[in-house]
Amino acid sequence: MPSLWLQAQSIDDAYNGESTGWNDGDDMSVEGRKRSSWGRDTTQVEHFVPTEFYQWHIDERLGTVLPEYYNDTLPHLYQNFNATEGLRGEYSILGNLGSPRYQINFLDRAVKDEIFFIEPYSFFHTTPANLLFTNTKSPYTNLQYHECGTRENGQDRVRAYFATNINKQAGFGFKIDYLYGRGYYNNQANSQFGGNLFGYYRGEHYEMHALASWEHSKMGENGGVENDLYITDPQSFPQKYGTRDIPTVLSSVWNRNDHQTYFLTHRYNIGFYRDLEVPDSLKPVIPKDIELLEERIVNDSLRQVITQDTARLAIVIDSLRTLWQSEQVIPQEFIPVTSFVHTFNLRCLMHNNYVRSGLPTDYLSHDPYYRSSYANFSDETRAISVSNTLGVQLREGFNKWAKAGVTLFATHQLDHFNLPSLATNDSTDIYQSYRENHLSIGGELLKQQGHTLHYKASAELWVAGPKAGDLDLQGHADLNLRWGHDTVRLKALAHFQNITPAFYYRHYHSQTTWWDNSLDQETRSRIEGTLSLDRTHTSLRFGVENITGYTHLAMQRSPVYDSDGTTITAYTNDVGVAQQSGSTQVLSATLEQNLQAGIFHWDNAVTWQQSSRQEVIPLPKLMLYSNPYILFHIATVLRVELGADMRYFTSYYAPDYAPFINNFAVQDASAERVKVGNWPIINAYANLAIKRVRGYVNVTHVNAGNGHAFWAPHYPIDPMSIHIGISWNFYD
Repeated sequence: MPSLWLQAQSIDDAYNGESTGWNDGDDMSVEGRKRSSWGRDTTQVEHFVPTEFYQWHIDERLGTVLPEYYNDTLPHLYQNFNATEGLRGEYSILGNLGSPRYQINFLDRAVKDEIFFIEPYSFFHTTPANLLFTNTKSPYTNLQYHECGTRENGQDRVRAYFATNINKQAGFGFKIDYLYGRGYYNNQANSQFGGNLFGYYRGEHYEMHALASWEHSKMGENGGVENDLYITDPQSFPQKYGTRDIPTVLSSVWNRNDHQTYFLTHRYNIGFYRDLEVPDSLKPVIPKDIELLEERIVNDSLRQVITQDTARLAIVIDSLRTLWQSEQVIPQEFIPVTSFVHTFNLRCLMHNNYVRSGLPTDYLSHDPYYRSSYANFSDETRAISVSNTLGVQLREGFNKWAKAGVTLFATHQLDHFNLPSLATNDSTDIYQSYRENHLSIGGELLKQQGHTLHYKASAELWVAGPKAGDLDLQGHADLNLRWGHDTVRLKALAHFQNITPAFYYRHYHSQTTWWDNSLDQETRSRIEGTLSLDRTHTSLRFGVENITGYTHLAMQRSPVYDSDGTTITAYTNDVGVAQQSGSTQVLSATLEQNLQAGIFHWDNAVTWQQSSRQEVIPLPKLMLYSNPYILFHIATVLRVELGADMRYFTSYYAPDYAPFINNFAVQDASAERVKVGNWPIINAYANLAIKRVRGYVNVTHVNAGNGHAFWAPHYPIDPMSIHIGISWNFYD
């Protein structure tokens, strides 16, 4: 299977004399060349530690190895690595580190998760598909620390990744990630802790990838600021308010998620061995006659007798040549023809929403569903999902007629959910259980080998269970062509889905939110294409998607009137599920252009998108990212980037955040709505890399001031702050 070889700090190396391997700043970049002995104790033997490694992802269903073209050791844009809003501001967030977020660009939104409480934490969440597996010649460790602010409002993150090999075919490692964001505004503290153990074995006949992941998150919910004027027009208040002085809607409201994943995918390969074609220059050369005699006949007297008899000498030499040739081993490669695949995936979730000091009057439009009040309560739901996939794969490349691999598979998934029952009261928690069995069959056509054309097409049909009749068709391809001195890359993607909405869209029970919905299937069809030019660093992407029966979370707001019943003083904040009749279309186009002139660089991306029903799928029409910077080296080893980047999107009725379901919901078009956007966010940074160390200083939101500076309705962008971070790689 294809894999991508990387040198540790490979992009750092490229800037150190445009070499392909990191040389630690010494005088040797080719193995075997002597190092300078100046200033060294030459009586000591130096230990050379190989630092090469390569990394890959896997397909979550069938365990197919997918090469990784970007990894965490790259220094460019490292100042944005710890930004919850993404490397280029692709997400809207609630302001704090690790807060819930959603993708602004519609075409980049992930497929809805069956357990939707995990979706908003994609910044932190590890899945079998996004985990990096590593094959390394030396034990590899990456340590990172990111920090911002003070004891009262600071944000901290510690991250460690370790990988080592047992042998050439097997390895294991772990990842530990902890973040804590106190938040610049009240009642929004956020902490997350995750630990992952992974291992793999990639032999000729047997392959295996395994992951065990544990994640815990706890987030304070403040409901946003009480009045947007604190941000948009602070002069309208008689005194100046700091971020900690601004009142928020909620306090003592928390969401907690405990999520575990246990994953195993393995396969057994049947095939044959094929002789490798070796160039003549690399083939072993038979020794000369005298060398054969001296090597094979060590007795000097016997060798002298043989050389004196011409006839005997000819017979012996002929025999020795035949023996030598029989001892030569022809190099071979294993060609897998058929693979038998099994994938097991177990996910467990405990989601808890709790209140410790009550809710504001009229925050919700209804009385509690089962307890006596909102003063002090705790809601809990649990979910367990177990899936097993069996597949038979005819492998790509076993002969010249097999241009693609063909796979047939079947998946059984068991989902079990616990939701509070109406029988629950102040003293007793009673739960209602739901169990669903799903059975699907499908096939896949895959071509990964070669440099010119790659493609993948898959189909899955659900044949039993609540999702019987659901259909998912996927296809994508890429074509890479040489055009003069440039490489033209064309990518195409298409899918058709007729899918039953996820369980939590059909059923959800809590003290504050309750629904049992009978929903129709949601139908989606998309066509997307990308054209990119390597030499000019240009990329153009265009896509269109049509959705029928679009299912989403929606705010349900009711007016609250004053005592006279004539003036609206507030709105309630209920949330439910809405499914639209008819079709909704989304068009999107993105142009990326990176420019360079000497040490001056300017990276740009602009996205235009249009929704035919903004009240259903609200989208900003324009998204911009611009990053002018200079790149230079000090003493050839210190790589320096100095620049200022900007992210911007036009104003729109962005989805509101619903604290009691820990998710974003479309604003209620029948009530007063709030627009966000039309506010550039500018960060100034210094990005540094030397040998195995990277670091940055990033001053975020340098243009903070009076204006509509919000990520989401009523959730302000953090004020100007200084972020620092460091990453260090170790090989030993």
